[in-house]
Amino acid sequence: MFRHVPNLLTGLRLILAGVFFGMLSYYQYNSQSGSHGDPLWLNCAFILYCVALFTDFLDGYLARKWKVEGAFGRVVDPFVDKVLVLGSFIFFAGKNFTIPATNPDETPTNVLTITGVVPWMVVLILGRELLVTSLRGVAEAAGIKFGAAFIGKAKMVTQSVAILLILLYVNYLPWLTQNQYNVAATRFRDVCIWVTLVVTVWSGLTYVTKSISLVRQLERNAGT
Repeated sequence: MFRHVPNLLTGLRLILAGVFFGMLSYYQYNSQSGSHGDPLWLNCAFILYCVALFTDFLDGYLARKWKVEGAFGRVVDPFVDKVLVLGSFIFFAGKNFTIPATNPDETPTNVLTITGVVPWMVVLILGRELLVTSLRGVAEAAGIKFGAAFIGKAKMVTQSVAILLILLYVNYLPWLTQNQYNVAATRFRDVCIWVTLVVTVWSGLTYVTKSISLVRQLERNAGT
């Protein structure tokens, strides 16, 4: 009975991700409709993401405690994490979080994302996730355990912290601006995003190095 609890928590996190994305898709920054721009949506999304993070910690903890770790958890758990992170950054780079960019004379020129996330950042994160998923699939097919390394967990932490901070930044930007904290908050937001990108790339390179070592080990074993 207990062996299924971690997998059920993983499934629950996928459901929470769906609800979370529903909130982000309904919300529109600076919407003319009061309901679409209501800060309540992002407050609820923030809480929901925190709950999803807690289930991520809990399912791994219970799997280790009850010694029920398996291939399903090693594959599906990172998949759900990727859905949460990639979906969040895709929404942050999308039209629901755009603001008009202006010249010094206040004439509109283009649009910017209020989140600080732009499409190329999403492509970079997506490329890393696709690469690691492919490597994990090949390793698992060969009967080799390819669980998350420490740097992979650090990547998830930095990405999640960035997502939560962006939600807070967007939701409370009017208050930050009113109290003249907006410049410092924007810089802090950007630093968090760039740290996330660096750790994401670093973790991807770490998994590539790990895969190369595994391949060489398999070749040596085959030779003997």
